[in-house]
Amino acid sequence: MADTTNITRNRPGGSGSWAPGAQVLWRYRDNASPRYHICRPVTVVQDTPELLAVWLAPGTECVKPVIADGTPVHQEPLETRYTKPRAVHRDRWFGTGVLKLARPGEPWSVWLFWEPGWKFRSWYVNLEEPRTRWSGGVDSEDHFLDISVRPDRSWRWHDEDEFAQAQRDGLMSAGKARTVRAAGRAAVASIEAWGAPFTDGWEHWRPDPEWNVPVLPVDWDRTPAHVSP
Repeated sequence: MADTTNITRNRPGGSGSWAPGAQVLWRYRDNASPRYHICRPVTVVQDTPELLAVWLAPGTECVKPVIADGTPVHQEPLETRYTKPRAVHRDRWFGTGVLKLARPGEPWSVWLFWEPGWKFRSWYVNLEEPRTRWSGGVDSEDHFLDISVRPDRSWRWHDEDEFAQAQRDGLMSAGKARTVRAAGRAAVASIEAWGAPFTDGWEHWRPDPEWNVPVLPVDWDRTPAHVSP
């Protein structure tokens, strides 16, 4: 059985925030059910009333969705991607790791990606339900539509085909889609204004070499009592 000590006992009792180096779970619910289908153990970099920053280290064991026959979701034709039965699969996060930044109540998070050797590649704005917190981490729901941002400040939409297909398949109502589009426009306005977090220097951040890679707990999909937005 995996050791869940770090995941379940890392929240200071009085402050309501996690200390740097604490290990928590970053999870997403399935859009078609209340189950969790994405879970990534991460290390807390910063947790303040203004910002939660976490590090997804290379080699971290995670949970991701697959088609029930084992086909990776992105390899399934778009027309059946959201209608075929699914399963969850444990796998490891390979690559250079990801820094995730999220402001309370904001319907997106901003991810930073690097090339090998710490050459900064891009920001990625992941449109999602504002995260809810519980003692072991944060939970959200992905909204399909995303935006990538290059170091030269150019940006572009991603996964508009998946966003449209999710609506056709009944995973998102027309009203919800309008809300997500509005959130996307707000994110674009933030990008074009070039404020936080793009001007905060996070691309120069590096993880503490003393941090261990978090362990995926056996009960990664447990249903907790959420404590705050």
